[in-house]
Amino acid sequence: MRQANACEPLAQPVVSQGRKSVRDFATISRLRRTVQAAFALLCLLSGYRFWQFYRWAIGQSNAYVARPPSVEGFLPISALLGLKRFVITGRWDEVHPAGLAIFLSALALALLLRKSFCGWICPVGFASNIAGRLGRAWHFDRQLPEWLDYPLLGAKYLILVFFCYVILWEMDVPRIEAFVYSRYNQVVDAKMLLFFLHPSLWTLRVLSVLFLLSLVVRNFWCRYLCPYGALLGLGALLGPVQVRRDASLCLHCKECERVCPVSIRISRHRIARHPECIGCAECVEACPRSACLSLKGFTGKSLPLYAFPIAVVGVFCLFWIVALSTGHWHTVVPLEVFRRLYPEASLVAHP
Repeated sequence: MRQANACEPLAQPVVSQGRKSVRDFATISRLRRTVQAAFALLCLLSGYRFWQFYRWAIGQSNAYVARPPSVEGFLPISALLGLKRFVITGRWDEVHPAGLAIFLSALALALLLRKSFCGWICPVGFASNIAGRLGRAWHFDRQLPEWLDYPLLGAKYLILVFFCYVILWEMDVPRIEAFVYSRYNQVVDAKMLLFFLHPSLWTLRVLSVLFLLSLVVRNFWCRYLCPYGALLGLGALLGPVQVRRDASLCLHCKECERVCPVSIRISRHRIARHPECIGCAECVEACPRSACLSLKGFTGKSLPLYAFPIAVVGVFCLFWIVALSTGHWHTVVPLEVFRRLYPEASLVAHP
C-alpha cells in the first residue's frame, strides 16, 4: 500500500453534487432579526420620546422634548389619505408629513424589493416573529391545511378593499382636507399613545388571542389580517426581484419551506412570485444545493444575497433623508395647538 508523503497536502473534503457546506448556513436569518430588532428599538425610543412630549404638552412635565415625527409611521390610514391628496393635488400632508414619507418608502420597497418592509423593518412583524419562534421552541407551531389557509388569506384583502373603497373611492379632496385639518387628525397620534398606555379590557383580550394564535400559526396577524401587508404584497407582484428555483438541481428536501417564515410552498414553483414573500432570503440560504434557489431580477442575474438587506435599509433611509432635507418630515402644527388639543385627546371623536 502506498504511504502518504508527509510533504503532500492533506486531502480536502469533497462537497458532493453541489451541496453547500455547513458554514454556508444560518447567517441571513440572524442578520434579519438584528435589523428588525434595531428598527424595533428605534420605534420604542421614539415612543418614549413622544410620551415625554405628550406629558409636556398636557402640563404634566416642565421638560420639553421635541415631538419625534417617526411615530406617524403608526398612522397608515392618515398616510393613505395623504397619498391620495398628494397624487391629485401635488400637496404634501403638512399635519403628518413623516407618516406619508414612511408609507411611500414601504410602497417603493414593495415595488423594488419584495415585501421587504414587512420582513426587515416593520416592528409588528418583529413581534410576530418572536411569537413564532416561541411557538416553535415550545412545539406549539402548526401549519394550517390548504383548504383553511387559502380562505383565511383572503381576509386581509377584504379589509384592504374596505379601506380603499372608503378612502380612494368615497372621499373626494374636500372631504380629505377636512379630515387632514380636523381636530381628530391633529390628536390621533396622542390617541394612539393612549391606546397603548391604557388599553381597554377588550383590547387586552384581542391582543392576547392574537398572541396565542401567533404561537400556533406562524405570523398569524401578518399572514391573515394585516391590510397594510396585503397592499404591499400586491405591489410586490409587480416587482423585478423574485426567488427562482432550478428544478434540475432541486433535491425536493423542502428545507426552503421549513424555514420560510410565511409558509410559501416554494418547491412547487419555478418562480416564487407570491404576494406573501417578504424578501427574507432565508430559503435561498437554507437550500443545501448551490444555485438551486436564488434571488433574481428581470435580467435573470443572481443578486448578491447580503446586498439585499443593504438595499432595503438604503431605500428606506433615502426616503427619510429626502423628506428631511426638503422640509417634508416635521409637522407644521404649532406647539401651542398640541398644548391646547392634547389634554382633550381622549374625548375627540372621529369626524
